[in-house]
Amino acid sequence: MKLVVRVIEAKNLPPTDPNGLSDPYVRLQLGKQRFRTKVIKKCLNPKWDEEFSFRVDDLNEELVISVMDEDKFLIDDFVGQLKVPMSLVFDEEIKSLGTAWYSLQPKSKKIKNKESGEVRLSIYFSQKSASVDSNGSSSPAREETASSKDEKYGTQKRITGRIAQIFAKSSDMPSSPSHRSVDLDQSEISKEEISGIKVEDQPSNETFEEAIIKIQSADEGSEIPSNLPGGVLVDQHYLIAPQELNMLLFSPDSIFLKSLAEVQGSTELQIGPWKFENGEESLKRLITYVKAASKLIKALKAFEEHTYLKADGKNFAILASVSTPDVVYGGTFRTEVLYLITPGPELPSGEQCSHLVISWRMNFLQSTMMKGMIENGARQGMKDSFDQYTTLLSQTVKPVDTKDLNSTKEQALASLHAEPQSDWKLAVQYFANFTVVSTVLMGLYVLVHIWLAATGPIQGLEFVGLDLPDSIGEFVVCAVLVLQAERMLGLISRFFQARDKKGSDHGIKAQGDGWLLTVALIEGSSLAYVDSTGFSDPYVVFTCNGKTRTSSIKFQKSDPLWNEIFEFDAMDDPPSVLDVEVYDFDGPFDEAVSLGHAEINFLKANISDLADIWVPLEGKLAMACQSKLHLRIFLDNTGGVNVAKDYLSKMEKEVGKKINLRSPQTNSAFQKLFGLPPEEFLINDFTCHLKRKMPMQGRLFLSARIIGFHANLFGNKTTFFLLWDDIEDIQVVPPTFSSMGSPIIVITLRPGRGVDARHGAKTQDEQGRLKFHFQSFVSYNVAQRTIMALWKARSLSPEQKVQFVEEDSDETKSLMSDDSGTFLGLDDVSMSEIYCYTLPVPASFFMEIFSGGELERRIMEKSGSHNYSYTPWVSENSDSSERAVYYKYEKHVSHYRGEVTSTQQRSPLLNGKGWLLEEVMNLHGVPLGDYFNIHLRYQIEDLPPKAKGCKVQVFFGMEWLKSTKHQKRITKNILQKLQGRLKLIFSIAEKELLPK
Repeated sequence: MKLVVRVIEAKNLPPTDPNGLSDPYVRLQLGKQRFRTKVIKKCLNPKWDEEFSFRVDDLNEELVISVMDEDKFLIDDFVGQLKVPMSLVFDEEIKSLGTAWYSLQPKSKKIKNKESGEVRLSIYFSQKSASVDSNGSSSPAREETASSKDEKYGTQKRITGRIAQIFAKSSDMPSSPSHRSVDLDQSEISKEEISGIKVEDQPSNETFEEAIIKIQSADEGSEIPSNLPGGVLVDQHYLIAPQELNMLLFSPDSIFLKSLAEVQGSTELQIGPWKFENGEESLKRLITYVKAASKLIKALKAFEEHTYLKADGKNFAILASVSTPDVVYGGTFRTEVLYLITPGPELPSGEQCSHLVISWRMNFLQSTMMKGMIENGARQGMKDSFDQYTTLLSQTVKPVDTKDLNSTKEQALASLHAEPQSDWKLAVQYFANFTVVSTVLMGLYVLVHIWLAATGPIQGLEFVGLDLPDSIGEFVVCAVLVLQAERMLGLISRFFQARDKKGSDHGIKAQGDGWLLTVALIEGSSLAYVDSTGFSDPYVVFTCNGKTRTSSIKFQKSDPLWNEIFEFDAMDDPPSVLDVEVYDFDGPFDEAVSLGHAEINFLKANISDLADIWVPLEGKLAMACQSKLHLRIFLDNTGGVNVAKDYLSKMEKEVGKKINLRSPQTNSAFQKLFGLPPEEFLINDFTCHLKRKMPMQGRLFLSARIIGFHANLFGNKTTFFLLWDDIEDIQVVPPTFSSMGSPIIVITLRPGRGVDARHGAKTQDEQGRLKFHFQSFVSYNVAQRTIMALWKARSLSPEQKVQFVEEDSDETKSLMSDDSGTFLGLDDVSMSEIYCYTLPVPASFFMEIFSGGELERRIMEKSGSHNYSYTPWVSENSDSSERAVYYKYEKHVSHYRGEVTSTQQRSPLLNGKGWLLEEVMNLHGVPLGDYFNIHLRYQIEDLPPKAKGCKVQVFFGMEWLKSTKHQKRITKNILQKLQGRLKLIFSIAEKELLPK
């Protein structure tokens, strides 16, 4: 019988050094078996997340877990410990203590009140082949069965183990549990029994329904998690309410899991109860079973930990972490599966439906060269397993046909009926105001006066047929009559012309195949007014991709009801933004007054969420009245399933270069990086610099609707994207000294656009237009042509596009291929020490070689750096400053004579006795130079006063931007070159500094 112990993390550990920090690690002992975790430097709340396996022969033994503090020069310090009797674990119903926090006990009873911190562990039994009775002895019958199974798979196990030994990294071997044995002094273990198990992992009397209601009340509107990057395994609608589907799949009383285990051939299924952990913040359970043997692997034990990430009554998100420690390299990875249950669209029958999406990924806890083989095997296994899952679920719950979902849109639109409007009723409503009534009364009064008045004698300049006013009073009355009549005629003309102004596409269906946009304008709420009546005459204008649709005018309404439908002709490219503007009608020739505006960004909103929304209007009048519009927006692709492929084929003709379709994993990572919807796909990506105060090394991503930039410099991440529709102009600035000899692509946005990306802009002009500078492209020609082609495809008319292609057709040449590798996720870089040097000069004196003076230039040129140049140090904050460096390698240093652009950041050490200088280097003009960045860290620290000098430690790391099979070879080559170059630079620096 095997005991599995997972050391997750610790918290509130007491400090053991004068700086108030610690270097903790965990030692574990069961009988004569001893293991230890890795050391976490300078941390009081460390996270290990490592797993160890023990063979249990006697249930009377105790597992001793000790937390220690590493001391390189003296004996390691004891922090705290706890003991777990094996009988305590075995007596549990599912042979597991689950995941819980345990209080650490001090070494001596005299200091029992001392706080020693807590450690979080997961402890459970994994029975592989032998059963154990109450006395801890194994059953002979089971042992005989196990031996027969081992004999059956013996040949396969030896072959698999041999392959693992060949491909395993030497650095990974010590991290394996079988290689982590250490000596443990028995005298350091106290005789105290375990006493720190928290109540968070104890069984609860709450039912599953009560637990779900409890987490629903605690859910504070958290976001629904996005799909995992490994891919989507199931994406299907089912004729069942989301709450009922959640009960079917995850309730302890459901028979679905048992039926699934029978279908898949799994045995020994044990479903643990749902328990609250972490102060009742998370709901978890543990499921164990033995997976059926396949052609590649034998039957093995699997553990699934289910955790509710979200449950608000309508949306449910459950993360399942699956571990198989018995498989080869099983301790190096976890398979994570995310179940998302959301409400589906309303069906024509009125029944509720649910949308189930299941996605997965591989979470590697340790690095291993078997990563690709493990992922490929897991991908096929997950596909086969969830094909059976989908088949069984379809037999239990009826799937919803896609035709029924497509009819939902027609049903939602068919229910809209425009408000019937009577011309006479509208006329009475429109003309029932003081202006009309006063004009009519005054006109009647004048007519009656003319009828009753007698003809007077001709006076002054009058003649027969001309009767002029005889007094100032008569003149004023005549002027008022003329003005009132003109006002009255204007109102009549405005009414009839507004009645003729209908929605521009009423009854007209969209034409063509592509992206079809349908907008239903339902109603408005609290619309602003500009006159004293308290009402307005609003109408709405929709604009998308240069096409406009206009609604009808509603007279004297603050809460108008339209119920009008607008369809935009099918577009080749997916739309980015829908502009909505509300105007107040004031005559056909007068300038309309804006009552508010809004913008629907399809890149930041989920299409399903736009099916029925209230859009708040912006603007002074709209915000003062809190105006809103009720819309229903549908965006469908009617051009087929090969949208990305067709778009890339069109772009290839304009760019003059083959563009490869990216994999689903790459597109998923791209979408997650910028928070984009699933229909967005990556076209190309390039390594470049973003020029602000200092050049920032990063990566430029291009898609059909956006141009995005991501950089991770010294742990500070910069991410933003721009819409092609927002770009007003793109210019190319010739190379200068400040641009390190590279052309600069200057992107200028329209006024007021790109506010979210303001932190990446170089400047902003007087009109409010942001300017972005990109330079130092590895393949400038490819990048420049791709950017221009994508921009012009979004902003120019078809005639202008044809003219643009014809002008550039004679310049199309064979362009160098640079981006054949796949884009990788940009994570933090792991650093390792590669060089150490001691100089007989103080640290502040040694920093002169990075100060930017003549001494630095002389040392670098002697070490083989040609055309060495740099920018002044620019202070980023009170402690650190940055600069950019550019130089070329001479031929004896690099056969390719490559160019180097780097960004350096310097800051004083925390103890004030030295400096920390970090550098990110990018190589140009060398094979695969845009596939990686080189990270260097120089730690310069003064030695004790008696030693009189400083110690320089250099750390090295590789940040891979794209995957390539030559990673190991490139890393080895660069490491050798760097070590030789560092040795040369420091020897030259010592000769230059000692005479001073």
